Amino acid sequence: MNANIERGGRPVAPWRLKDYEILPGVPEAISALKRAGFVTVVVTNQPDIATGRSTRAILDAMHDKLLRYVAIDDIRVCPHVDGDACACRKPKPGMLLEAAADHAIVLDRSWLVGDRWRDIAAGHAAGCRSILVGDWDGDVPAGMRPAHARTKSLPEAVAVILREDHLQAAG
Repeated sequence: MNANIERGGRPVAPWRLKDYEILPGVPEAISALKRAGFVTVVVTNQPDIATGRSTRAILDAMHDKLLRYVAIDDIRVCPHVDGDACACRKPKPGMLLEAAADHAIVLDRSWLVGDRWRDIAAGHAAGCRSILVGDWDGDVPAGMRPAHARTKSLPEAVAVILREDHLQAAG
């Protein structure tokens, strides 16, 4: 959805609104999902809120910017760090399960698209098919079940979803 910032040799979410950039093709890709009847929900880990590197107000401003350009139905945020005993932080499926309940989403007919192993693991735990976007392979746990597909961008991931959805509907 948005460009990552590289810090310490690894991609991380931006901490400041001025660094928040929606990637090319994202609005059109999400619109294509909406036209196909998909509910679109962002589920995001934001530990920088807990650590004080960023604030909820800055994150809300980033999400407001996103919603001006992209047709997202809902945004779920986990503001916790790994050591917190929450059910929402991916790779746990809490945010996905809550969104599914709130929006009548059938998880085994749904997709999770993410750029981190935690996203893919959360999708698996919730029963979704998953697509890993990008080429970051750092810190992937040994033996982790791979994503259903891997693409270079969100628009490519959406093309996979629409193709698979069409094939499934054709039966």
